[in-house]
Amino acid sequence: MPPVDRMGPVSTQERSVILDALRGLALFGICLANFPEFSLYTFQSPEVVSAMPTAGIDRVVRFLQYVFIDGKFYSLFSLLFGIGFSIMMSHSMEKGRDGIAVFYRRMGLLALIGLLHLMLLWSGDILLLYALAGLLLPLFRNVPDRKLLAIAAALVFCPVLMDALKVFSGYRFDLAAPVGGAVRYFNGLSGITDANFGRWLVDGEHYSDVLKFTLSGAFIRVQELLESNRVFKVLGLFLLGLYVGRNRIYANLERRRTLLKRVCRCGFLAGLPLSFLYAAHALHLLGGGPVAGAFLYAVSVIPLSLAYVSVFCLWFLRRKDALLFRALAAPGRMALTNYIGQSVLGIVLFYGIGFRLGARLGLAQVELVAASVFLFQALFSRVWLKFCLFGPLEWGWRMLTYGKRLRLFRKTPSFPGRKAAPFNK
Repeated sequence: MPPVDRMGPVSTQERSVILDALRGLALFGICLANFPEFSLYTFQSPEVVSAMPTAGIDRVVRFLQYVFIDGKFYSLFSLLFGIGFSIMMSHSMEKGRDGIAVFYRRMGLLALIGLLHLMLLWSGDILLLYALAGLLLPLFRNVPDRKLLAIAAALVFCPVLMDALKVFSGYRFDLAAPVGGAVRYFNGLSGITDANFGRWLVDGEHYSDVLKFTLSGAFIRVQELLESNRVFKVLGLFLLGLYVGRNRIYANLERRRTLLKRVCRCGFLAGLPLSFLYAAHALHLLGGGPVAGAFLYAVSVIPLSLAYVSVFCLWFLRRKDALLFRALAAPGRMALTNYIGQSVLGIVLFYGIGFRLGARLGLAQVELVAASVFLFQALFSRVWLKFCLFGPLEWGWRMLTYGKRLRLFRKTPSFPGRKAAPFNK
């Protein structure tokens, strides 16, 4: 096997515009999903929320959030991660190289980035979970397609089965119990209580206050991930993405038009009504316990996510030169930088060490801020990529992955995404 230092990242010419645009779309949805927490709106008491001037419209926005946003875009992001793994492996094997060692190094670095993000910036991090689940992906690289899809489906529904076992057996195997003790310990040291939890970050005037909250929040995040069994869902979506990437469905969209139309139709027909039921259950407008909630989540999120992907791809086939795809492709090529950047901008806008907008805005206003943040990121990414080949964090991540210095700046400035990449790359 040739030495690892001769390996390198996929070149700009080999990238697929549609995948970059889908990453940009996922980042936009993640921004809309996460900013209610950054703004501290999610942490306010029902009395505070009801007293806000936008309370009426906020209730509608909250319902629509559960229907169209909650879980859909992190599912898309997970799917794209699996596709990216298959591309990386294909890229390595075409050149006669085994990319497993490089992949594990890449996942190790992503885990470190996720851990730092979780502990220092935002306790809602998903990167650490992605890295840990990603370590399992090479085990499935030679699994036949049918078996791969069956395993993916089983993993997606695994949380439903585990919740059902808890309810119907009466036996509680609570993996998150030790984590809850750590949360109480750190909150006791920091002075964080139920009374000041919703305003801690906006009242704190120093980064040390943010750090106290994020350290405690990191344990809360682990508790949430364990209780929701999310690792199974994420790994299932990774495997679905591995299937898509292995069969290069993204690279043969014209020949897959019939499949895309079928997925679009079935995804919306199944996903929309089930997502409305999921929203009603989440907002306690519909009866049912945790098993019903887990089931509605599992059967609504993925069909609607796939419907989003298919309608986006069908639109791309009709309007490859549309401004929307170029606008989304730029932030999509800098997905890591922009994901971390959303946390930094959230801190600056909402916390006490910044502009102190937290706990003051209604949900509708928060989502307008989130859309504005993503618009800024799209413009920044487009300008940055005029002069640079990679985003700043992507550049560092790749250099450490491949163990060699990579050129950052372009020889000649050029706006990205001016022409769509050919499908046969």
